Amino acid sequence: MLADMTVDAAAHSPDKTSRARKLLRVTVPAVIIGAMCGVLLWAIDEAAHGVTVFMWELVPDWIGIDPEARWWPIVVLGLAGLSVGVIIRYIPGHGGYDSATTELVAPPLPLKVLPGVALALIVSLGAGVSLGPESPIISIAVGLSMWGLLKIMPNVGHGPVILIASAGMIGAMFGSPVAAALLLTELVAGVKTGGLLWDRLFAPVAAASAGALTAHWLGVAFSPSDISDYAGPHWMDLVIGIPIAVVAALGSLAGAWLMPKLWHLLRRFPNPIVFTTLGGIMLGVLGAIGGPITLFKGAEQTGELVSRAGEFSFWALLGMALIKVAALTVSAAAGFRGGRIFPAVFIGAAFGLAGHSLFPESSLALAIAAGSMGSILAIGRDGWLAGFMGVALVGDITILPVLMVIILPTWLVVTSAPAMIVEHAVVPPNAGHQPPPEPEITPEEAREK
Repeated sequence: MLADMTVDAAAHSPDKTSRARKLLRVTVPAVIIGAMCGVLLWAIDEAAHGVTVFMWELVPDWIGIDPEARWWPIVVLGLAGLSVGVIIRYIPGHGGYDSATTELVAPPLPLKVLPGVALALIVSLGAGVSLGPESPIISIAVGLSMWGLLKIMPNVGHGPVILIASAGMIGAMFGSPVAAALLLTELVAGVKTGGLLWDRLFAPVAAASAGALTAHWLGVAFSPSDISDYAGPHWMDLVIGIPIAVVAALGSLAGAWLMPKLWHLLRRFPNPIVFTTLGGIMLGVLGAIGGPITLFKGAEQTGELVSRAGEFSFWALLGMALIKVAALTVSAAAGFRGGRIFPAVFIGAAFGLAGHSLFPESSLALAIAAGSMGSILAIGRDGWLAGFMGVALVGDITILPVLMVIILPTWLVVTSAPAMIVEHAVVPPNAGHQPPPEPEITPEEAREK
């Protein structure tokens, strides 16, 4: 499928005017899809916030209990696991792809599957599961775009629609079209279809820009911190930054190693209601130990952690990082729907703050950026995204040169280590795994068969 995932309507045209005209022709639907992605992200975020308010504020108030009681996360996340299990078991499509078995961008899903994907994602996000919205919400955006765009432009292939919709949602989530461009560059750079790379990225970047602007206007895009204590590159940055990034990567790799094992262990129960409920209870126990700050996807909690860093000791920060690694591992393995990048940001920031507590005279921005980059590199396996998020998290572009040096030894640590994904997943029927659709074949291939 990757060979088709290029927007190459103009790639082979020798006429530069014709090439520009064809690129402009795909820009309008790309911008519409990008804006739709921003609205979709806002809608999912609002619905998840409603679940959060209901479960963490209204219900405790109605029954007269303290929502900060240590045992309440066990109840909330246990119920969330039960709810997601019911969705996976009984709603058509098993709630879409099992997030533990798919990459950030997956093959498109039928329209009838998308409501179950959205519902499982909303419950997971709202209840406090340690996953972000990434993979499921991209699947929803791709499915809706495929259904809508192919009705009005039937000659557009599936690959370009997947790229445009994925770019629109990535731009919306991370608040910048640069994030989408960096991720998609790695995807399409090796596809030998001729033409200029930016011709192939033109429509996806347009969609990502529209998605980012819409998400910012609606207040749901990722917002960087403003940590301005970095004084510029110095050789001591490497002495401090490389160990922080490597330790954050190693801590995250522990979760990557454990997740497939826990996934297979839980799949011994053939009913998803059982293993998602067990996973929810385990998450609740972790939340009771680590506190509310270690729950949820991690974006807002990262900002809270940074603002309160002075309240925590080295051991407390290290403990929160490891608890979040465990929570992410359980969330992914137990069948909850969501992505792994936003929790990785929290994990890396916690490792970075722990490192900074040992060297308080060093740059706080450097420690946080190095830690988040190391964790994202280990969990997401994308150097471009790791570097981008490291800079975006602290809001200081001057830190980029030293991060690009720190990333090199960190990549040597993670490149041969196991990724946080379940390969060759084989599960019992109705156990909550949506198999990928059959690959498309050309008419020529069909005739040969």
